[in-house]
Amino acid sequence: MLTVIGETLIDEVVSDTASMRFHVGGSPMNVAVGLARLGHPAQFVGRYGDDAYGRMVQEHLRDNSVPFPVEPDGAPTSVATARLDPAGGASYDFRLVWELPGLAARKDALLDGTTLLHTGSIATMLAPGAGDVLALVTAAHPLVTVTYDPNCRPTIIRDAAFARGQAEKFVALADVVKASDEDLEWLYPDRTPEDSARAWLEAGAAVVVVTRGSKGPWAVCRAGEVSVPAPSTSVVDTVGAGDSFMAALLGALVDLELDGAHRRDELRRIHLGQLTGMLQYAARAAAITVSRAGANPPTRDEMARPA
Repeated sequence: MLTVIGETLIDEVVSDTASMRFHVGGSPMNVAVGLARLGHPAQFVGRYGDDAYGRMVQEHLRDNSVPFPVEPDGAPTSVATARLDPAGGASYDFRLVWELPGLAARKDALLDGTTLLHTGSIATMLAPGAGDVLALVTAAHPLVTVTYDPNCRPTIIRDAAFARGQAEKFVALADVVKASDEDLEWLYPDRTPEDSARAWLEAGAAVVVVTRGSKGPWAVCRAGEVSVPAPSTSVVDTVGAGDSFMAALLGALVDLELDGAHRRDELRRIHLGQLTGMLQYAARAAAITVSRAGANPPTRDEMARPA
């Protein structure tokens, strides 16, 4: 079992060329769905309200065979309004509630059978829930592979120094980290994204991956550095592309049987051929996602078709 902890929300997608669309979203939730579609049993731990949007979340998770052990609460389900530019790029405004009280106390029940725990995005930055997530990840670290994607949201967490400190707390616990070049440029404006990734590797991660849009992903591990080209595709929008990349990256890691705390040393010895294959697989998943509307990650069957 793979466990993803973090926010879910409703994406209200607005553009100049179409009527408003509604999608169940949130970076960690998208990763959980992406993993399930790729054939990996994954559960989602997050909050949502006892309201119409919350019922959309529940239905979406059920439709994708993703268990969700946390019951709805009395606060509204969070909302992100995504505004698309003519090229399909998205900017966001948020109405958020993020708290998961008593999370660490439920560690044994929530993580029973889990080999990999993924988190990131708003869940690791926004109080009070970020403290609950950090406590759970700290408690889980001796038991599972930990993966992290900061997926920074400067419109929510405006203080880059605070966000940098939060990110570094999770990087210190993580085995695999994925960040966009935009994330790293915002967190560390005085150095290149690649140099920031190298610093995070030195901080303890086994693998750090940097996504770079049309330039394709780049990664560093103890064996060296590698990059692959981005597959050619027609872009409808970029909503959920990074989450599909993250899910496929983790799916490839599991396919290599490198998940689980007992394989931590083996993961640190990952070789460049293995890492190249992971990047190619993840880049293909992202390319499929941007070719269609919304956060709609590919299935394992789609990934197996010729490009």
